[in-house]
Amino acid sequence: MTLSSALTSAVSGLTAQSSALSTISRNIANASTTAYKTSEVDFQTMLTGAMSGTDAEGGVVATSYQNMTEQGQIASTTTATNMAVDGNGFFVVANSTNSSNYAYTRDGSFAPDAQGNLVNDAGYYLEGFATDSSGNVLATNPTDLSNLQPINLNAIGGTAKATTTINQAANLPANAPVGTSLTTSATMIDSLGVSHTINETWNKTAANSWTLNLANPVLTSNTAVTSGTISPSTVTVTFDQQGVLASTSPSPVNLAITGLTTGAANSNISLNLGTVGKADGITQYSSTAATLSVENPTYTQDGALFGQLTGVTISSQGLVTASYDNGVKQPIYQIPLATFANPDGLTSIAGTTYSQSNASGSVSLQMPSQGTAGLIDASSLEGSKTDIAGEFSKMIVAQQAYSAASQVVSTVKTMYDTLTQAVR
Repeated sequence: MTLSSALTSAVSGLTAQSSALSTISRNIANASTTAYKTSEVDFQTMLTGAMSGTDAEGGVVATSYQNMTEQGQIASTTTATNMAVDGNGFFVVANSTNSSNYAYTRDGSFAPDAQGNLVNDAGYYLEGFATDSSGNVLATNPTDLSNLQPINLNAIGGTAKATTTINQAANLPANAPVGTSLTTSATMIDSLGVSHTINETWNKTAANSWTLNLANPVLTSNTAVTSGTISPSTVTVTFDQQGVLASTSPSPVNLAITGLTTGAANSNISLNLGTVGKADGITQYSSTAATLSVENPTYTQDGALFGQLTGVTISSQGLVTASYDNGVKQPIYQIPLATFANPDGLTSIAGTTYSQSNASGSVSLQMPSQGTAGLIDASSLEGSKTDIAGEFSKMIVAQQAYSAASQVVSTVKTMYDTLTQAVR
């Protein structure tokens, strides 16, 4: 090896250690950056000649890469729309609400902007799939990026819930004579959130038998207005000798409310009068009241009047559910996770946001907890993977190596000076 090759090797060492120090500096600077993945430097020997007989001229080259698969510590936050990926995967984001140039990040610092879009601190919009009220993705192909849309909370608005079940309980006086007629009523909500009242007449037809006549619904706000047609309108109810429910006809009692004048959709309602053989609904026991009536009539129904959005919750499977002030909770979006065969091959766009590359492989959309995708922790953020103590240790090694390489340069210079003096 000549003085020239020694100098070349030493300079390559200086360059490589400078790169290492730059990487260490970047890691330390991002010790508090959300979802930051530390960079490492890979040193490879560099030969400029074949090794035969004499030492070949060589050096070292440094290559920097990020450890994208490392899991940072997850910490809770007070923001419901903050998210962290626990396991494999990235959030799909875009730099505007109408962009199809998708990017990928684990920075889940999402919060609503002025327009209601979920945006993280880096200014990227979270993408997801719209769902129906049962949480099913509406897109025919939930693996296609083109079916994604920005998650916008302002677009949700208020909602109402139609009644699907009425649970009714009461005591019919066993000592009432055959032919007695008593009245009760129940309330239902249609799909537009309008309340309707169904008037009920209980006619005793035998010792342990009653007929329930259901009148067509009327508007609760104006009982003079008939608002629909009910079917069936008659239910036969029988009791055993212990006063508990023995049977209903039809069984089960499924009501259809059609032709609603409010413009709402037809309603299908299950009328639950209790469990056969149990006293958990309609019963028939003797009454001691001076005036016979249906005693302790109670009912519950699962419909809800129109309500305004009060907040959202996000499940570990990425299902975004809206909560309303009328008690209704309804799924609205599904957040997928993007996975890659080689996440370390992703190309950095800016900060902790990346794009697909040939090295990373094609993107695969998966729902959280399915396939290789991890889970989503709501009201949480993933911390930086930087280990300050470890970076300081690497810094000492880089500093010593840089100092040694610079000493080689100094020594070569001295030897060149000596050679020059000898020539003179």
